[in-house]
Amino acid sequence: MSPRTLVILVCLAQVLVQVGAFVWPALLPEMIVLWSLTNSEAGWITAMFYGAYMVSVPILVTLTDRFDAKIIYLFGVAVMVLGHLMFVFVADGFTTAMLARALAGIGWAGTYMTGLKLLADRVDGKLMSRAVAGHAASIGISGALSFSIAAVLAESGGWQMAFAVSAATAALAWIIIAMFAPWRREEPNAIRSTTPLFNFGPVFRNRSAMAYAFVYCIHTLEMSALRGWGVAFLVFVAASNNTSSAALSPTFVATALALIGALSSIVGNEGAIRYGRQRLIILAMLGSILIGGMIGFVGSMSYPLAVGLMLIYGMVIWFDSSSLTAGTAGSAEPERRGATLAVHSMMGYAGGFVGPLIVGVTLDAAGGHSSFAWGTAFAVVAGLMAVALVVFIAIKPRDLPGDRTTT
Repeated sequence: MSPRTLVILVCLAQVLVQVGAFVWPALLPEMIVLWSLTNSEAGWITAMFYGAYMVSVPILVTLTDRFDAKIIYLFGVAVMVLGHLMFVFVADGFTTAMLARALAGIGWAGTYMTGLKLLADRVDGKLMSRAVAGHAASIGISGALSFSIAAVLAESGGWQMAFAVSAATAALAWIIIAMFAPWRREEPNAIRSTTPLFNFGPVFRNRSAMAYAFVYCIHTLEMSALRGWGVAFLVFVAASNNTSSAALSPTFVATALALIGALSSIVGNEGAIRYGRQRLIILAMLGSILIGGMIGFVGSMSYPLAVGLMLIYGMVIWFDSSSLTAGTAGSAEPERRGATLAVHSMMGYAGGFVGPLIVGVTLDAAGGHSSFAWGTAFAVVAGLMAVALVVFIAIKPRDLPGDRTTT
């Protein structure tokens, strides 16, 4: 199998796995009412996916430095199928939903960066940066479709139907990788066999990789806050302004947002190669701070305005997504690439865990759903991005081979 065919195959599998990723956020307004959840409880359920991922990923992805990533990938997809099925047959409130989301998070920990590592072990450096972008885009596109698919399935067959289809598509991804992805032929090299498997010290001492990983942490915090609460925010704006959202429903907007984000990530990675990785990432962070600081306050005034700001916000957030992950992967020592990606992903999903929770807690602390509460919640996220910008500039990580040098 050619390297390019393998990239296409893995990207297809990631699409099928990720279709169910945002069923819960898409149905969040309905589930809050159905299960009588507080905003904080809803935030915890959303965040649990990222929390379980954060705990699991250092183990699962680091194991790919010693074992074939295909093994870990198949395990991850199987656990994700179980998580979706638990929603179908078991979940009936806060506690069981938390457990189901935790299983899905563990599954994704064995799937997301593991899929990237599967590619990194089998494609050359020239193809790697674009493989990262394609991998991220496939996940972004399927995640985008997840919102609309969830809404359509829930409307036609109930909310359990959305999770059942998610389990089925993930199972299909398992079959595709099991049958067609080649096993790693080469034996582990001498460096990998003698290096302690869970020795993360050298990874954390790699300043360039950690700079990209730290920004990825806040980047994912911001992304998960928007994806986790974007539909609920638009539902609030439509209701508070007595606006019909039939033409541009909140789930449709969430789908469009993630599709635009996936395209933005590809464009951003090409921009990093052509114009400088540091320069592009700093530009994206400045845009996030500006729009994040105003979207809750200004967007609450009008539903069309909220939609426009959300789409722009998503484009800016995703703009440096692939650039950050490629920066970490490219800065890693080859024999520790799995461990480095594990730390990168763990830090990212630590931010992903905190993001939805920050929004939910802030909403409750600010008195519930109001323009002030939503504005404050998004402003807190923007403030954290400002801190990340200062840290990134201070560390000044290196560009990658093939990037235009930042002066």
